[in-house]
Parts: sequence; C-alpha cells; structure tokens
Amino acid sequence: MKIYPKKFVKLAKSITNKRAKIVIDHIFKNGFITTEDLEKTYGYNHPPRAARDVREAGIPLETFKTKSKDGRSIAAYKFGDPDKIQENRSEGRQTFSKEFKKILYQKNNGHCYICNGVFESRYLQVDHRIPYEISGDDEDFQKSIDDYMLLCASCNRAKSWSCEHCENWKDSKDIAICLKCYWGRPENYDHITLEKIRRLELTWQGSEVKFFELLKEESEKGEIKLPDYIKNLLIKHIESKK
Repeated sequence: MKIYPKKFVKLAKSITNKRAKIVIDHIFKNGFITTEDLEKTYGYNHPPRAARDVREAGIPLETFKTKSKDGRSIAAYKFGDPDKIQENRSEGRQTFSKEFKKILYQKNNGHCYICNGVFESRYLQVDHRIPYEISGDDEDFQKSIDDYMLLCASCNRAKSWSCEHCENWKDSKDIAICLKCYWGRPENYDHITLEKIRRLELTWQGSEVKFFELLKEESEKGEIKLPDYIKNLLIKHIESKK
C-alpha cells in the first residue's frame, strides 16, 4: 500500500460525503477504483459524478484507462499529487434550500437551462454555471443566484462529461474561459469546451410531438439523420430569405 503524507490522509479521512468516502476508502485499500467497481459494487450509474465529489472535496484524483473483467477499456481513478490538496473544500459542494431551487425554477419557468425542456421541479438539479472544481475557491462566485442554473439529469450528465474532458478543466482552470462557454452561459457563448462549435437544443413536448414525428418520418424517407435533416431545412429557409 502506498504511503501518503499525514496531512493528506487526515483530510481524506475527514470527508463525510457518502459517494466521495466510498471512492476514497476503496482507493486507500486497493490503490485505485474503476468505473466498473462504482457501477457493479457500489451501484452508481454515473461513476464520474462520484469521482467529481472527491475532487470537489479537495482531494486530487487522476483518471487513467484500464481493462474491465470482460476486457473492455474503462476509466479508473487514483489519488493525484498529495501536495495539491485543497484543505478549504473538505465539505464539498453546498446543499441548496427548497426556496433557492424554487426561485431558479420560477426564473426560467420550469425549463432546463440547456435543452429548454419543461420539467417538474423534482426532475431538475441545481448546477454551478462555472464548475465548482474551477470556481469553488473564488470569492466572487457562488454568491448570486445568477451563478447557478437548473438542469435536467441528461443535460447535467452531458455537461459533466464535457467539462471534465476540457483542457481548461485539466490545466489552467480559467474562470473567464468558462464564462464564455456554452455549458456556463448557453444563452451567450463563443465556444464549447474551447472548440468553435455552435449547438442548438430542441425539445418537442405535448402537442408539438406530432411535428417531431413528421420530421422523423421525412428524414427516414430520405435516409438522412434527423439532426442533419432539420439543419438542412433551416439552412434552406434562411437562404430562401436572401
């Protein structure tokens, strides 16, 4: 078993967040933990979320590739440089009151801030516009309600994956970059994880679903993927207005 500095062990052992504690204890015992361990042994369907809890609590983690029991390539996590612990984060991300969530819900009329789908409040999750991993120690953030948004579970998972694979997350952790990213400001952005990409989320609900089905049928007739079919329709419409 690897020997870690007492300061590092003390902080790691003080973490009370359930998911983070499971990851930490498993790594202390086995040297690392895989996404397969998190899913099959501990029942977590979104392993990166558990790893993120550890990072948000101030414990550095490194991600690497390994093999699953059936030979697939999967992700695994081990402790990073002990000197990079962030002691003032041991409590991890804060919890939010029902009133705080209610204000966010009313502010965006029950819509997910990313996909614009309408959901009951219980299906939406409070999310930091700027990932806590990047802005958690900055006194200018996490104070205003405008620093947060509500996301459906699907968009929250997509944002987590995208942010954690961004070079800004891995390296410079520049808040200004996040403020110009789609995942931080979907209403006004100039890049998506540093790539010059533009993204449009469309959701059909209620009486709109019938139009979605018609579009899907037409795309299948032309053997064109639905997103490409809709994109072509929009381009043709714009060009016809010129």
